[in-house]
Amino acid sequence: MKSPGRPLSAELSEQLVAVAVDILADEGWGRLNSDRVAARARAGKAGIYRRWPTMAALVRHAVGGFDLVPRPADQGSLRDDLVALLQPWTRPLDKQERAAASLVGAARHDEDLRAGLQDAVVEPLTTVLAELAHRSAERGQPVAGPRLELLGTLVQALWWERYTAFAVPMSADEVADLVDTVLLPVVAVG
Repeated sequence: MKSPGRPLSAELSEQLVAVAVDILADEGWGRLNSDRVAARARAGKAGIYRRWPTMAALVRHAVGGFDLVPRPADQGSLRDDLVALLQPWTRPLDKQERAAASLVGAARHDEDLRAGLQDAVVEPLTTVLAELAHRSAERGQPVAGPRLELLGTLVQALWWERYTAFAVPMSADEVADLVDTVLLPVVAVG
């Protein structure tokens, strides 16, 4: 059975998402509203709410599709894999990262925003760190489960710190030092 009304335009959906991401990245969650999205997209507000029941649902959809966590190629050691994982820290936040960063505080109070960040950051970080630990184990340097959980907690905390407080990108040497002095001792891989 067909739903009533015109079918939703995929092109308009993409445009609405792109406009929302631009507003989030450039002005933050507090400035995102249906009036602004509709005006910039030259669309009606009804077009937004036919797709997403709330602005938070729109944002969840947008952010959930971001690729914010790199999946580094095998670098030959856990240390070098972690350095590669943190390479984005050597550059300013890109548009998707700025959009996600604008949600960090508000996500405490909104399930859709929390779920979007979970999909965009938390789950990918967990998956990538498990892959890096698996590689390390294959090299004869296993990472114990509790240590991997602690590493995940630390990397996630550092990720949020980058999104909320890093005004200046780190140098490659600073990233390597962070891995050497903070992350590797946690996993006790020499």
